[in-house]
Parts: sequence; structure tokens; C-alpha cells
Amino acid sequence: MPDLLEKLEAGLTSLGEDPGSHPCRAYLDYLSLLAEWNRAYNLTAVRGMQNMLTHHVLDSLAVLPYIRGTDCLDVGSGAGLPGLILALARPQQHWHLLDSNGKKIRFLKQAILELAINNVQVVQGRVEDYQPGQRFSTVICRALHPAADFYKQVSPLLQGKGRVLLMKGKRPAAELAVLRAAGIGFELAALSIPGLNKQRHLVVIDVD
Repeated sequence: MPDLLEKLEAGLTSLGEDPGSHPCRAYLDYLSLLAEWNRAYNLTAVRGMQNMLTHHVLDSLAVLPYIRGTDCLDVGSGAGLPGLILALARPQQHWHLLDSNGKKIRFLKQAILELAINNVQVVQGRVEDYQPGQRFSTVICRALHPAADFYKQVSPLLQGKGRVLLMKGKRPAAELAVLRAAGIGFELAALSIPGLNKQRHLVVIDVD
């Protein structure tokens, strides 16, 4: 996969990251495994390794500068996006990946086994029922949860000075209006994903 590796390294450079400090081979092994499972289990609507690299790996890595602390939770992780990719990128952080879908949980466990990832814990369940016995410095979600509702759900899971991150596509104007009306402070960051000609935004909510 020399062309894919070249595109990955160029993408990392565009994101301000040093490719030499990243486990690039592990990212590509993850994509190979995802493509293999996708043929049978339809884990993602994105098809083709080039598209998966852009839409999944580089899209996930774009939020690296916003991750706070070392105890992190990815809610609705699906095929491990972004949590599994971020765990590979930052082995000093510990990640919990939460999802209610059995086939996605099985994929995550297989990926952790094959890629020898030792800083990830996979949990099957729904966030409203989740009682982990610990609190997290960062809680992130890539799915379509409304921002205010998601913040209210996960705020009991946050450490002091914790952070909630919601990965969005186009600027979520209606959701931001609800946050303002509820008195929930936030920042909105526009993300530029190498090779992806679509809008990406990150809603950042910090807890004092």
C-alpha cells in the first residue's frame, strides 16, 4: 500500500503532525481489517481504502489537538471512530469505546487483538445506562447526537475541568442556538481534513 502510505503521511503533515511520530502502519492495518469486515457486516457506508483513509483516519486525527487529559471516552464508537484511531495515535492515553451494536463491538475486540492495542477498553451498552465507576477528562462523539442533549447525558461522567467534543459536519447553527439558550458555553472549531472537500466542525464544551 505505498500510495496509501504516502497519502497518509502527506495528510498527517497537513494536519501539523510529524508522520514519524505516528503508527502509520497500524492505521493502514486497521483500514485493511475494516474493509475486510465491511464486506460482510457493513460497518461503514464509506467504501474504498482511499476514501476510508480520508473520511475515517484523517478525520479522526484532526481532533488530536483538542483532546484533554489521559482518560477518554468515545460514545457511539462504532468501528472505533474516532476513539480507536486516537488511541493508536496517543498510547499514553487510556480510551473507553462505548457502543450498543454487537457486531461493531466484535469488530473492535478483533481490531484490538490484531493490532495489539493495550490502552483501550471496549464496552457494549448505551450511554444513558453507562456506569463506569470513573470519570473522564474527555468525552467525544462522532455520531449525530444533538449537542445540548449529549452534554447533559455525559456531564456526570466528566472529571473536573473535563471536556466534551462533538464532531459535526456543516456548522450546526440550530444546535448552537440551543446550547446558548441553555447557558452552556462552547467554542466552535472549523476543521480542515486533507483530501476531504466537505465541511467539518468540532463543538468544544469545557467544564470548569
